[in-house]
Amino acid sequence: MAGPMDGVKVVELGVWVAGPAAGGILCDWGADVVKIEPPSGDPARTFQRMLGGDMPTNPVFELDNRSKRSVVLDLATPEGQEIAQGIVADADVFLTNLRAGALDRLGLDYRSLAATNPGLVYCAITGYGLEGPDADRPAYDIAAFWARSGIAAQLTPPGGALPFQRGGMGDHNVGLAGAAAISAALFHRERTGEGQMVSTSLFREGMYTIGFDINVLLMWGLSMAVGTREAMGNPAINNYTAGDGRRFWVVGLEGDRHWPPLARAVGHPEWIDDERFATARDRAVNAVELIAALDEAFAARPLEEWAEVFATEPDMFWAPVNTLDDLLADPQTGPSGALVEVPDGATGTTMLATPVDFHGTPWSPRSLAPTLGQHTDEVLGELGLDPARIADLRSAGTVG
Repeated sequence: MAGPMDGVKVVELGVWVAGPAAGGILCDWGADVVKIEPPSGDPARTFQRMLGGDMPTNPVFELDNRSKRSVVLDLATPEGQEIAQGIVADADVFLTNLRAGALDRLGLDYRSLAATNPGLVYCAITGYGLEGPDADRPAYDIAAFWARSGIAAQLTPPGGALPFQRGGMGDHNVGLAGAAAISAALFHRERTGEGQMVSTSLFREGMYTIGFDINVLLMWGLSMAVGTREAMGNPAINNYTAGDGRRFWVVGLEGDRHWPPLARAVGHPEWIDDERFATARDRAVNAVELIAALDEAFAARPLEEWAEVFATEPDMFWAPVNTLDDLLADPQTGPSGALVEVPDGATGTTMLATPVDFHGTPWSPRSLAPTLGQHTDEVLGELGLDPARIADLRSAGTVG
C-alpha cells in the first residue's frame, strides 16, 4: 500500500532542511510531493560536496527528498510564477519555508493562492513565526531552534562550553510539527470542505522542546539547574561507566521504586536500608558519596555483563550510550522499523525511515531523491502544456 496520504498532492517550495523535511515525511506517507526548485537547485543538494567531497551519493538530501518529483522553475520571471500558481491550483497542500516577504513578491502568499484554491492547506514553516519584529528574519535551526530558544543554555553547565547541535535537529523537529499540522488541517477540510493556513517555527519548536523548564519558570518562577553527573540529587538518574569504558544511563525516576533494584544490581542490598541512602532525601544529601560508590561498583564489570545483571531486575530502567556504530548494531534497531529499503533500480539503498508507522495503511518509499528538474516535463504536461510549449519555456530559461 502507498500509505495514508495516497492521493494527496503537495507542492513544496522549500530549501535546505526544514520545509523539505515536512515534505519528505508526507511523501513517505504516500503523498505526491512536487518539489519546485530554482535553476540552481535546492541548496541542500550541495551537502554532497560540503560533507563528502567526491562521494557519489548525497545522504542528507536523500533523507528529506526521496520519492518526490522535481520541477525547475525560474520564479524571478512572470511565466515561472504563473506556472507555479498553476501547479498549486489543484493541489491539496502548499508547503514552504521561504520568508513571507519573498512569497508575497512571487504571488505565492496564502491569500493569493487561496483565492483560486479555497480548499488549499497552506503550511508556512518559519524561523521566528509570522508576527513580531523578527517575523521576516532569516534563520537556520542552530540560531532559532538551538540558540535563541534557550536549548543551548539549558544544556550548558555553569562555566562550561556551549554544546554543539547535530545537523538538522531543529529542522527535523519542526518538519514533524509541520506534517502534523498539515494532517490536522486536512482532517478539518475533510469534515468541512474548508482549507486554511497553518504555521510553525523553529523558535517555537525549540521552546516546546524544553517545555519542562519554561513552564516551571512561568508557573513557579523557578529556573531548573543544569544537571551535572557529580551533583545529581537523585543518583539513580545518572550516567555511569562500565569496566570496559562503555557508558550507560540509569533512569530511576521513582526513588522508592527504583532505588532497591539498583542497589541489588550492584551487589549492595544493604544500601537499601543504609541510613545514608534509605530515603530520597538521604540519597540527595549524600549524593556525592553515593555516586562515587556506584562508580566504583560499575567499574568492576564490562557493560555486557551489567546488561545481564540488569535483566534480572524488572524495575531496573537503563540504556547504553550508543555510538552510531553501536546503534546500527543494536538488536532493537531493525525490528523497531528504523531502517527502510529505498528502491534504486538495483538492490535497494538502506536509509533511515521517518519515525511513524501506519499499521492499517503501511507506507514504503517509492524512489531515490529526484535529479534536478527530473519531472519538469511530466508535471507541466499534467497542466496541459504541450512539448513544444515546454521546449520554448526551456529555451527562455523559465523552466529547466
